[in-house]
Amino acid sequence: MKKIHSGWLALAGALLCLGSSPAAAQASAAKQVNGDFVRANAAQKKTPDWPSYGLDYAESRFSKLDQVNAGNVKQLGLAWSYNLESTRGVEATPLVVDGVMYVTASWSVVHAIDTRTGQKLWSFDPQVDKSKGFRGCCDVVNRGVALHEGKVYVGAFDGRLIALDAATGQKVWEKNTIEGQKGSYTITGAPRVFKGKVIIGNGGAEYGVRGYVTAYDAKTGEQKWRWFVVPGDPAKPFEDESMARAAKTWDPSGKYWEAGGGGTAWDSFAFDPELNLMYVGTGNGSPWAHKKRSPKGGDNLYLGSVVALNPDTGKYVWHYQETPGDNWDYTSTQSMILANVTLGGKARKVLLHAPKNGFFFVIDRTNGKFISAKNFVDVNWATGYDKNGRPIEIAAARQNDKPGDSIPGPFGAHNWHPMSFNPQTGLAYLPAQNIPINLMDDKDWKFDQNAPGRPHAALGWNTAMFANAEPPKSKPFGRLVAWDPVAQKEAWGVDYVSPWNGGTLTTAGNLVFQGTADGRLVAYNAKTGEKLWETATGTGVVAAPTTYMVDGKQYVSVAVGWGGVYGLAQRATERQGPGTVYTFAVGGSAKMPEFVQYRMDKLVQGVKYDPAKVQAGTMLYVSNCVFCHGVPGVDRGGNIPNLGYMDAAYIENLDKFILKGPAMARGMPDFTGKLSGEDIESIKAFIQGTADAIRPK
Repeated sequence: MKKIHSGWLALAGALLCLGSSPAAAQASAAKQVNGDFVRANAAQKKTPDWPSYGLDYAESRFSKLDQVNAGNVKQLGLAWSYNLESTRGVEATPLVVDGVMYVTASWSVVHAIDTRTGQKLWSFDPQVDKSKGFRGCCDVVNRGVALHEGKVYVGAFDGRLIALDAATGQKVWEKNTIEGQKGSYTITGAPRVFKGKVIIGNGGAEYGVRGYVTAYDAKTGEQKWRWFVVPGDPAKPFEDESMARAAKTWDPSGKYWEAGGGGTAWDSFAFDPELNLMYVGTGNGSPWAHKKRSPKGGDNLYLGSVVALNPDTGKYVWHYQETPGDNWDYTSTQSMILANVTLGGKARKVLLHAPKNGFFFVIDRTNGKFISAKNFVDVNWATGYDKNGRPIEIAAARQNDKPGDSIPGPFGAHNWHPMSFNPQTGLAYLPAQNIPINLMDDKDWKFDQNAPGRPHAALGWNTAMFANAEPPKSKPFGRLVAWDPVAQKEAWGVDYVSPWNGGTLTTAGNLVFQGTADGRLVAYNAKTGEKLWETATGTGVVAAPTTYMVDGKQYVSVAVGWGGVYGLAQRATERQGPGTVYTFAVGGSAKMPEFVQYRMDKLVQGVKYDPAKVQAGTMLYVSNCVFCHGVPGVDRGGNIPNLGYMDAAYIENLDKFILKGPAMARGMPDFTGKLSGEDIESIKAFIQGTADAIRPK
């Protein structure tokens, strides 16, 4: 594994590339929202509010508002901005009902804002233990809240589901969604409310957990049902018939239940009230390596799937598996959209999906039958899908005995960033990307065994794969794709300077809005892709915008805060600032908030070290540090600083910062008992040795 160092260096090098009072607004917030308000809002001629994560039950993110349109969007200006007081990733979609915005910042903090003035009404901090931030793979983010009958629902990072009074922000009830489960579970996704039940899933598949979805009574918090995504220990009774069926697709000799199996449903849900079906996107395998998880193979249901459940009972109805026997961290948790389209002259109720694996799927949402799939980026693991909806895999895709690029890699061709669908253009607007990662099976992997060189094993990761043992050969890119799901081809596209661009919003005004990694909010012509307007946002945007009407005026808002798993160690801007909500309107003239330059000191210099310890330090750095801090001096840092650019005094006294250090209050793990004094000296040698190796001569 001596090539690990050069592999990480090569990867990093490739990636461098107005007038109401607060009291009136609080009274409005206290208004009892109709139980089916989401459907009622969507049924209107216009959609004045944004009451749910994807706007409607179909998760279309298509607003019927057209006051802001392709003809006047150039006149948009800032109406107000709001400081979310956060420094980590902001992935939330702001919800707006009756003139009040509800949005979350990092660490699951909820803010209620008067949309007429941009003033805070209240905020709620669930007081997540920040020293436990390492229990989530992908930043301490939160994608937003749900609203129902005067309550706001938020999933806290540490696994609690909390109901708040919409008028005051006071806690009404709280439930621990991970009680009785083992492993590092988290919540980063937004809850949904279907038929009086709050639906939530969990994350944690990298750490060795068993995925599930739970429904709670919206009024009382009483658990109504739970559906597990993958089977448990076959020595115990299966929870239901769907689990017994799934178990036949797993090899018990791998003892998959010890590492949980994975399948965590950490993001996407949709609901069809007419069919009375809710749809769940399921996650990757735990561990990633198929041969370790299920040595004799098998599809491993219900990993990498879209699953339909009865929302009343949680009973399985049907599934379609997009990535059988997942071997690449190809989650299907990406945003799903329910649409009605004409195929072959017939009206069809379909589900549109573009998961990590790089294919755009059209599925019959009444029965789960495969209709079509076409890759929307270049892929190297399959040539397509057969008529039965099975991937036609390339033989080499599972030959992981030596390092190789999986394209797309574990970051996915499309990650969590929401896509949207405009029924007027018939196009889906999709944030596409490639982030190079080189993978190889770890033949000696054992569950929960920490060993140097295993990616973040010291923090609980259980992938059973090495990352970047050799330099990746694929190239990074970011791209907005307008996709025609009927023709299964790109209608138009826009290239960006970096991966990890924000989610999309589309409107009846013939517009598509998207934030970018390089710090812009952009509006495009939805039909042609012509850029019509843009504004600077200071730092990179990862969340999706929303639009709504207040007092007869249309607004566009986006919550900005660079982060997520890629944004921890990488960035495409030079400025940083606190998490910020920007709200725009035609004729807006408010002043933009201040941002500061990222601190980029010179490469660290002068730390004494033993060159013989650099190789050991490399392995320790990979298993403890690299996914958060990146490669010293090669990466530039994201919302977490790069150690190669820190002051020498910090590196010289590294033990004082990583052993019960002051940064624990900001999310730094405590490495007491995990790293010895000798280990820390080796890591210091790697940091300074790497800086010396890349320093211009």
